[in-house]
Amino acid sequence: MAEPSHYLGVDIGTTSTKAVLFNKTGQVLATETILYPLHTPTPLTAEQDPEEIFRAVLGTIRETIRKSEIDPASLKLVSFSSAMHSLIAVGAEDQLLTESITWADSRAAKHARRIKEEMGGHAIYLRTGTPIHAMSLLSKIVWLKEDKPEIFSQTAMFADIKSFVFHKLFGNFVVDHSIASATGLFNLENLDWDTGALEVAGIHTGQLPQPVPTTHSLSGLATEYAAFMGIPKDVPFVIGASDGVLANLGVGAIEPGVVAVTIGTSGAVRTVSPVPKTDPKGRTFCYALTADHWVIGGAVNNGGIILRWLRDEFAAAEVETAKRLCIDSYDVLTRIASTVNPGSDGLLFHPYLTGERAPLWDSNARGSFFGLSIHHEKQHMIRAVLEGIVYNLYTVLLAVEELTGEPTLIKASGGFARSEIWRQLMADIFGQPVTVPESFESSCLGAVVLGMYALGEIDDFSVVGDMIGHTHTHQPDQASTDIYKELLPIFIRLSRLLTDEYESIADFQRKHLG
Repeated sequence: MAEPSHYLGVDIGTTSTKAVLFNKTGQVLATETILYPLHTPTPLTAEQDPEEIFRAVLGTIRETIRKSEIDPASLKLVSFSSAMHSLIAVGAEDQLLTESITWADSRAAKHARRIKEEMGGHAIYLRTGTPIHAMSLLSKIVWLKEDKPEIFSQTAMFADIKSFVFHKLFGNFVVDHSIASATGLFNLENLDWDTGALEVAGIHTGQLPQPVPTTHSLSGLATEYAAFMGIPKDVPFVIGASDGVLANLGVGAIEPGVVAVTIGTSGAVRTVSPVPKTDPKGRTFCYALTADHWVIGGAVNNGGIILRWLRDEFAAAEVETAKRLCIDSYDVLTRIASTVNPGSDGLLFHPYLTGERAPLWDSNARGSFFGLSIHHEKQHMIRAVLEGIVYNLYTVLLAVEELTGEPTLIKASGGFARSEIWRQLMADIFGQPVTVPESFESSCLGAVVLGMYALGEIDDFSVVGDMIGHTHTHQPDQASTDIYKELLPIFIRLSRLLTDEYESIADFQRKHLG
């Protein structure tokens, strides 16, 4: 009998790192998640401790292997997924000059506007596929150069969180084409750092990690780390890709016309093209998966993070109820929302609590309830928040459709996909059937499938269809869809009309809150 083979996917996320161990058929054998905080001392700041995240990577791998009780010699690979748009300034002696500045950090907003309006930003976007926004490394580096010159002048390497982890493990700063294509500094045609973007940033190629394909692997772990994790030091570590493009792979949304919608901490709408495509209006991103798979879409800042805000700030009683009943507090909130009519009886919520990426690309955007009346109660506000998150994703889908055509199939993933209420809400607002795979570990599964492809264990990605397991499909309720069709134009018009006011209130907040 052949020896069993095992594959480990690791997803370095914004609020946690997760490791998932699979067998060759895609069955989950063990998993471990380690949480860590997002530090937000001001409304514009969103940072994390890189060393804490590195310890989480080591810890999740160690605990997953321990729980599984497999023979570590059967581990064929470790492959990585990671959140995008992080920046860590590293000095010449490998000292950390900054924390990990995450995608949610908006201190570079005014610099992004200047790049867009005065420094040829749109042309840079068309070459690099990353909309000009405070999230991108291009904008963050310009912010460091102009607002933190003492840090900028000492920086030998502008790293992201995954390149930082790989440097710790193997001593090399490398970045996969997928993460690189989300920096605003990487040319999609020649697959190298873009000369014009580097000129705007004021840096040279030696200050950035070496770009490598997503199939690139390294082996020869430092002995101490291999021993701590309980794995052989020669296990191949496949660099992998970003969490977004791997979520598409992990749900089998890799054929043209198939759209993946994900809501985790943030959210995204993505589809795959055989060639890179950028949007003349600058609304969508284009990120690499492989040379033949380019992911077109739009990411939103405001996904599950908004539901967490709602829970923490307004639902203390509901949280206590959940504790007494030994159920998840989010389940209590969604059940409450399900008691309210579709459309929340005319209450709209714009979920821009952390600014917004697609489709607005406006770091100044702010959240608001609109239509609030004396007849509205807490349960209406809860449902309006859930609906607002999905309304916003629908507006992203409209932009993607202009580039790639109307979707033939929508596949959903992310933490929200565990909730039947969320899934039905999406089907009703999108007005299309929504398919959800049984496995919710899409980014980790995508990382493993990419790793198997990288090491020649599979010839193409078609195997993922057999690995994701049973799927659930939700059909739209036509009466609910009709209501949402009335409200969506109002939602869209409001976000456009408030552009100047977003800037005014954001300026006030920056002035008075830091």
